[in-house]
Order: sequence, then structure tokens, then C-alpha cells
Amino acid sequence: MLVLSRKINESIIIQNDIEIVILDIQGDQVKVGLKAPKNIKIYRKEIYDAIQQENIRASQSKLPKDLKGLIEK
Repeated sequence: MLVLSRKINESIIIQNDIEIVILDIQGDQVKVGLKAPKNIKIYRKEIYDAIQQENIRASQSKLPKDLKGLIEK
């Protein structure tokens, strides 16, 4: 893990087209702005983890017998 120190209005650039900007710092909370191309998906980690868990759960669910028969034909 790379750890960098930044002050308000300072940035970090990733892959030439993603910019992370420190917008504000108040106590233990940091506001971060992200500039990236629209085709790049950006999620908060807890949302990303929930999406991954739901995808795993959905892939492991069993199809009802009547749907399974249709798919196998």
C-alpha cells in the first residue's frame, strides 16, 4: 500500500486520467473529490463489498426446476 500525505486542494493522479483531490479536512473526516472518465466505476468500499457478496449469492442460487429445464434445452 502506498501512503501519501496531502493537504487541502492537493491531488494525486492515477493512470493519467484519474485525479483524487483533498477538498476538506475537519477533525477525523476527510472530504475527497474524484475526477475520472465516465466509463470508470467508482464505489465506496462498503457498497462495492455488498455488490460482490450479492453477485456471489446470486451465482450460487438454484434455479427452479421449470426454469432449469428451459435453460438446458
